[in-house]
Amino acid sequence: MEALRSASTVTPPKVITAHLSKPLFSLSFTQKRSKSPLLNLTQFTKSKYTKFNVISPSVSTQPAAPPEEETEPDTDEKFNWFSHWYPLMPVCDLDKRAPHGMKVLGLYVVVWWDKNENEWKVFDDRCPHRLAPLSEGRIDQWGRLQCVYHGWCFNGSGDCKLIPQAPLDGPPHVLVFYPSTMQYDIVWFWPSTDPQYKEILSKKKPPYILELAYPSYAFQTYYRDIPYGYEVLIENLMDPSHFQYAHRGIISAKEPR
Repeated sequence: MEALRSASTVTPPKVITAHLSKPLFSLSFTQKRSKSPLLNLTQFTKSKYTKFNVISPSVSTQPAAPPEEETEPDTDEKFNWFSHWYPLMPVCDLDKRAPHGMKVLGLYVVVWWDKNENEWKVFDDRCPHRLAPLSEGRIDQWGRLQCVYHGWCFNGSGDCKLIPQAPLDGPPHVLVFYPSTMQYDIVWFWPSTDPQYKEILSKKKPPYILELAYPSYAFQTYYRDIPYGYEVLIENLMDPSHFQYAHRGIISAKEPR
């Protein structure tokens, strides 16, 4: 039986039947009555099989090749920090009359109000001319962002509209700008200049925050620049044991006796 079982996993039954040899031996079964009274208590029915043939196939009994292991696809995707919306600053802390410089995720950006499009814009805080910080510049009378170094002026799309030292038909210069929007009275930006994210606002909006969306909730917004990363801040906020010492006199907390 073991020979038949192992062969059937290697070769189809039709092939085995074609190569079977003659029976090696045969066994006959006859029913005999036992003399033991214990065994005679149970009546066994007579089997309809009276002969059992053991045959040996002439096919190869070499073990089949082991099945190939199925490899699961790698579903672990690395988190891309630069493919998400980030809040920059509450509108109440911004001045439409002047640009504001910030450093977010290691990026130096400038936030300024484009009165021609009635939108807050977020640019790379470097003039393409001599890399002067545009946040040190000004908003001119036509609502353009003007560099403080040589007076180059840029519109809300990042196009240079004026080079005072060059003719108007000079070579084009374009600023690096980031997708931006205003939501919950906060300026948000997408920290990637990849062209595929140019229209990201139409596909993905900043996260929905219930407490900020409904006017029935009361909240307060403020901006604070801290000289360390978010992981240190989160660790600090999740550590209540420092309250009565680091914030003594500000947060009421009982000291241990």
